[in-house]
Amino acid sequence: MTVNRKDFLKKVCFSGACLCGFGSIAFSKEVDDSNEDKMQTQKLSLLQDWIASILLNVNDELDKGSARKLIKKTAGVHFENLKMDTLLAEYKGDLDKFTVFLREKWGWKVDYDKEKRILIADENKNYCVCPIAVHKKDKDSSAICYCSEGFAEKMFSLVSGKQAQAEVIASIRKGDTSCKYKIVLP
Repeated sequence: MTVNRKDFLKKVCFSGACLCGFGSIAFSKEVDDSNEDKMQTQKLSLLQDWIASILLNVNDELDKGSARKLIKKTAGVHFENLKMDTLLAEYKGDLDKFTVFLREKWGWKVDYDKEKRILIADENKNYCVCPIAVHKKDKDSSAICYCSEGFAEKMFSLVSGKQAQAEVIASIRKGDTSCKYKIVLP
């Protein structure tokens, strides 16, 4: 086994065996990185707790209509973050092709009554897919489902070219077996 000079010096310095001072500088950087990681974890925890608190308060303090209106507007942040405009571009004007995508790529179950222009879209998962709602699972954060309604409205509106209306009709956050949406197209 051959050890090159650079790896040897790195190991000696990081182990503290080197007395030249560079080891302590390198080691302090490692400690600083560790402290920065802890600070980032604390910041993330603060953000998660803060969001969970808002969701709890929305459930407790606002009527359903006001909560829905407020939280539904937040869907745009996640929609833009995922670059959904780009992802959905090839499905614009072709709802049938989009529902095939949802079934095949996302594993959804989609029933579409073309005559009534109503879709029932089931995410077909036994867990909440929302990246915001993963924290504090034991708390009632079901108000976040209004964001999912807004997200579904944005998706189906973009694809259909008409303003869709979405409603969460079943939710993991509310104790159901999967999340389901009723999508009404004009």
